[in-house]
Amino acid sequence: MKNLVLLLSLLMIPNTFSCDADGNSGFMPENDMRIPVGAKNANNMTEKRFNEIIDRVEEVYTPIIKEKGGILKVKRKWSDDTVNAYAQQFWKWWSVSMFGGLARHPAVTDDGFALVICHEIGHHIGGAPKIGRRWASNEGQSDYFASLKCFREVFGSDDNITIVKNMNVDPYAETQCRNSWSNEEDVALCIRSSMAGKSLATLLAGGSRSVNFKTPDTSVVGRTDDKHPAGQCRLDTYFQGALCEISLDEDVDKNDATVGTCNRSTGHDTGIRPLCWYKPGV
Repeated sequence: MKNLVLLLSLLMIPNTFSCDADGNSGFMPENDMRIPVGAKNANNMTEKRFNEIIDRVEEVYTPIIKEKGGILKVKRKWSDDTVNAYAQQFWKWWSVSMFGGLARHPAVTDDGFALVICHEIGHHIGGAPKIGRRWASNEGQSDYFASLKCFREVFGSDDNITIVKNMNVDPYAETQCRNSWSNEEDVALCIRSSMAGKSLATLLAGGSRSVNFKTPDTSVVGRTDDKHPAGQCRLDTYFQGALCEISLDEDVDKNDATVGTCNRSTGHDTGIRPLCWYKPGV
């Protein structure tokens, strides 16, 4: 009887969401934006494309998460008009909730939507720094992981040179990608990932001011900030993740933030986490 009561009690524990230190917000701060199916201000995202993008990420990361002891579950909520995304862990179930409202936002490109999924995956396996003593990598680290590892892992085998030729590319981002990478495929993937980050940063800035690759956030934190950085700071993070040339074979570490990443302490001056949210060594 006692075991039954204990089991029922555990089942009634509220699901633990990530994406901030309080565990009750999402990919972006809670908001009242709603974009239902068929909204006039929606982009051209379709339910078919929504599922195809999720399929790409899920196919790659289901076995990776299994190796790390979890079972990946992506909750596909196309009809939900919420403009956000969430990560959650409950025992071995590691879930990601993706909403049609976010996918339909006019600022969000297909690659931007993929980068959000990567961000949520990053909460599960993005490594240090984490949110206090909790299971989740913090917001900035999840952004960094998204472009540093996940986007490259999922889309690295695409014909990125051709894809980028058909994109409206920021010239400064292209120059910086060429400075970091020598192989044309790597350059193209860097550009593609960076532009996906620009898509999300535009959404995250809320239209209050523009975000730009050439105008990085100059603020410096006194200690690592686990919460949502500002839009420009998040663009800087996505961009630096794309510029970091560390091999995909070098995985991140859940305790040591310097493993599998670019760091000032190892002589890197590009590809490093921005000081607007990250305090090295803290």
